[in-house]
Amino acid sequence: MLLTIDIPDDIAQQLTETSDQLRCRLLELLVIEAYRTERITHFQVGQLLELPSRWAVDAFLKTHHAYLHYNKEDLESDRETLRQLRAKNALR
Repeated sequence: MLLTIDIPDDIAQQLTETSDQLRCRLLELLVIEAYRTERITHFQVGQLLELPSRWAVDAFLKTHHAYLHYNKEDLESDRETLRQLRAKNALR
């Protein structure tokens, strides 16, 4: 999708030095907000920003205070998985 935003030149210059930098920054802001509001996934962040690894995605999100979506249900699911793995290993 091609998206065009008209910004007066004097304001654009205040925001960044070049139009490429402004495009990059706007894409980053869009991706950060979409991730924070759970409209895109961690994987999609990496795709959109062309980041080389999941660790690069983690670092980018951490830098922008957009942390992993992990709630109580996720914790309980992980705890149950751990219990099952421990029980399985105890039988060996």
